[in-house]
Amino acid sequence: MFYYLDSKTGKIYFVNNEDYWYDVEPYLQIIPSSKSGLGRIWYGWENHGQGGVNEKGLVLDGAVTSEERIPHGYTDPQKGNLTDEILSKCATVDEAVRYLEVKKIALKYAHVFFGDKSGKAIVVEWVNGIKQIVEIKNNRLVATNFNLSKIGKSEITCWRYKVIQKGLDELDEKKDNTIDLKAVADVIAKAVQPPQKNSTGKTGGTLYSTFIDLTEMKLVLIYKLDNSKIQKLDIINELKTGEKRKIKLS
Repeated sequence: MFYYLDSKTGKIYFVNNEDYWYDVEPYLQIIPSSKSGLGRIWYGWENHGQGGVNEKGLVLDGAVTSEERIPHGYTDPQKGNLTDEILSKCATVDEAVRYLEVKKIALKYAHVFFGDKSGKAIVVEWVNGIKQIVEIKNNRLVATNFNLSKIGKSEITCWRYKVIQKGLDELDEKKDNTIDLKAVADVIAKAVQPPQKNSTGKTGGTLYSTFIDLTEMKLVLIYKLDNSKIQKLDIINELKTGEKRKIKLS
């Protein structure tokens, strides 16, 4: 996943590949604003949001990492829907970080990525019992399945991380203003996981890819790498309908 700010136009994009087993039934959940929370759209399965965006332009997602010791006094919520909680209560990255602190939440097996419309993006990690915050540098922040605060650049072996960084470098080198959501999507496309079976016959791979234009507030989702299975949403218009609804992807 990555957050990218096009230095030529100022437009902001947030992109993610959700790699998982293919036997789940994912969906998009649309929840209009109410007295109890901000309007938000998230994607996931089994009543749990894996990532999403709200009406204020806060985006979040997470990725599995190696097991870590979390700070004393903090808990890793095994139940509930943290994605929905944060998107309903927080408008900015700073508010999301404060929410985690107030609730004393830490993740033992993952890090969480936050970005907003102001150009701020961070990854929050909990490593060796200490909370670490990795901030955006220059115009991008990239994360895969290793803790960014724990491994030096010379030690990074994740091929997806390197491919994405190279693709973003190439976008930066463009001399015109042709960068759009499709151009950004092409970068993450080079880091997809084609479906394959494990030793027990279970199939996994990139379950869906999500592309969010935070400037124009547009969301595109492609299911199982199939370009015929695309959801395109105008985020604000969807939330203005006042109708809570679920869009099944399978």
